[in-house]
Amino acid sequence: MAAALPRIDPARCTGCGWCIAVCPPHVLSLQVVDWKKRSVLDDAGGCTGCAKCAVRCPFGAIRMAKTVGALASVGPVQGA
Repeated sequence: MAAALPRIDPARCTGCGWCIAVCPPHVLSLQVVDWKKRSVLDDAGGCTGCAKCAVRCPFGAIRMAKTVGALASVGPVQGA
């Protein structure tokens, strides 16, 4: 699994589809939610964490969030 996955803010997503167009592994899609098109992550396991979707979004609706698995692989905090 990628170290970070896209988190899509439904309040900012307009359903324009730019994120889907730039996604190399094609894990994003548009779905109708509350009568509006919104981008959704369909396959978290297939996401590479490249962040191209977040960079391309003209509305700032996508941010990359670290995954729990990535945090666990770092190990314990020294001196804690």
